[in-house]
Amino acid sequence: MKADFLQTIPDHQIDEKAVSYWRWSGLLGSFLYWLVPLAYYGAMRLWNWPGWILAIIIVLVLLISFLEITVIPNILWKTWRYDVSEHQIDLYHGVFIKYRTLIPMVHIQHVDTVQGPLMRHFGISTVTVSTAADEHEIPALADDVAAELREKISVLARVVDEDV
Repeated sequence: MKADFLQTIPDHQIDEKAVSYWRWSGLLGSFLYWLVPLAYYGAMRLWNWPGWILAIIIVLVLLISFLEITVIPNILWKTWRYDVSEHQIDLYHGVFIKYRTLIPMVHIQHVDTVQGPLMRHFGISTVTVSTAADEHEIPALADDVAAELREKISVLARVVDEDV
């Protein structure tokens, strides 16, 4: 029998374009990983370090790059869910460890949308909700959905604040 909080998974899923965005982001991030074998190669030539370690590093970097470009984006997209009601925001994500975050509207101080150059290319934005204690994100929503959600949360937080 599943726990109660797993039976009521939020309905809304992030935009499907998030997969492409995360793939490109993983590809660009992989370039940083390739600095490790490059640096080891330089050290190997300079100080006569063993070459078999370079082979292991290259295999590990290939594996990590492959996972970040092909596997992880699909998993992230399939596991992210969210819901916004008049009383709270419900965030649900995670693969092995499931994270369930409920943010009461009375605790919300402000809400933003964030969009970098790569996100802009794919037409997606991240909604960031700030409370006194923390910031929470709903990643990779279509621009129009993100703007609509930001406005909805802003209005709901204001209405709840006036009721208190």
